[in-house]
Amino acid sequence: MPTAYVLLNSDLGSDESVLNDIKDVLAEEPASIQFELQGVYGVYDIVLKLTTDDTEHLRFVITNKIRKITKVQSTLTMMVIEEQEGS
Repeated sequence: MPTAYVLLNSDLGSDESVLNDIKDVLAEEPASIQFELQGVYGVYDIVLKLTTDDTEHLRFVITNKIRKITKVQSTLTMMVIEEQEGS
């Protein structure tokens, strides 16, 4: 199943706002998109794991919805190699 980890940096002090915005954006998506969302300490502020049956839709959501959230400064997306998943 296509899975991506998205590491996000947000404007200083806006982590909670961005977390809520991500939840709102993903709530509008079909139920086929599953996600886990965590605020973290370190180089990045937020870690988002997205899983769905449709790779193209996964890319669309990351590029056209997640990355365009106000107060998101930058993202780093890592797509899971499906052949090695669970190894």
